[in-house]
Amino acid sequence: MVKEELFTSGFEFDTSETELRSKFQMVNVALMLSSVGLLYGIGINLAHHEKHHLIAIEVSLLCINIILALLLRRSKYSITRVSFIVTLQFTFLFLYLIYVSEPSELKHVWIFTYPIILLYFQDDKSAIVWVMFMITMLLIAPLQPFMQVSYSMFQVSYLSFVLGIVSVIIYFYKKKMDEAKAMIERQQIMLSRKVKELTQKDKMLTMQSKQAVMGEMISMIAHQWRQPLSTVTLNISNLQVKKLLGEEVSDEELDKALENISDTVIYLSETIDDFQTYFRPDKELSSIDINELITKAISFVQPRLKKTTVEIKFFQQQRLIVNTYANEVIQVLLNIINNAIDELISRKIKYPKVTINPNNSITFPLPLNS
Repeated sequence: MVKEELFTSGFEFDTSETELRSKFQMVNVALMLSSVGLLYGIGINLAHHEKHHLIAIEVSLLCINIILALLLRRSKYSITRVSFIVTLQFTFLFLYLIYVSEPSELKHVWIFTYPIILLYFQDDKSAIVWVMFMITMLLIAPLQPFMQVSYSMFQVSYLSFVLGIVSVIIYFYKKKMDEAKAMIERQQIMLSRKVKELTQKDKMLTMQSKQAVMGEMISMIAHQWRQPLSTVTLNISNLQVKKLLGEEVSDEELDKALENISDTVIYLSETIDDFQTYFRPDKELSSIDINELITKAISFVQPRLKKTTVEIKFFQQQRLIVNTYANEVIQVLLNIINNAIDELISRKIKYPKVTINPNNSITFPLPLNS
């Protein structure tokens, strides 16, 4: 973390400031490396007890590096001024090495790092101007009358030519980097758009899924309520028909019909509770006798049976307690029994009968040719 803050001057950069962050890192690295180079040069010159004027210049440049590093930590907007000063600093240093040093000292080789410095510190137009200025100053070095330069015209021409070649190579490398960066930015924009589209589609699918689940639940409620509501309707209709025909309705028959209606209403109420907890993973199981479950299911279809010739025979077994979701099991049994009744009626079976035996499941006779 400390190392990261050192190279970014303590600033934080968001995703839109990637280029600025990279520039801060490169400027800090350049200042550190040039400071190391200056310290090395100071040490070499002190060891040889020569060129004290060069030591003074190197110390001055080292102090400038420290000031620039501190300036970078003041504001993000200082990067432009610091980049210009660093470029100017390196330009002066490299030209000074050519003008005052001997070719045998090989200090001129540092000049070939100049295009790399421009790559990170200047835009294309500014970099071309700086390179042209550097080459011009190199070419006039042997010709100017103010300082004695040890480099011949041939040598500075050769240096200028190589510097130009390296600059062209770095320029095209930078162009490729810029193209790659532009392509990555375009892909990021496209990816961002795709993510937004997928997010919108996901929201639509989620909404459609919720609507589908809601529709399915409504369909399931309608399916489960259809038979119990028919049971209530048939019980009431039977009582009304007998009253219209002047038949006497016994208290026992009335109580049985009302009890059947009451049981059906309770079942409907429990069905609502079942659907409220339908998607909950913590639905509670209930303990109930399997005979009671089957009896309840049969009681719901009794009014329908009175309008048909279908007979249901249920062979109760020994009491058997099971842990289950009672209403859901009753609905399954209702569906099976109603399907059996529908099948017997549609096939016009003589003496239609549905036999329910917990040991043998539910059976009903079919024609031999079925």
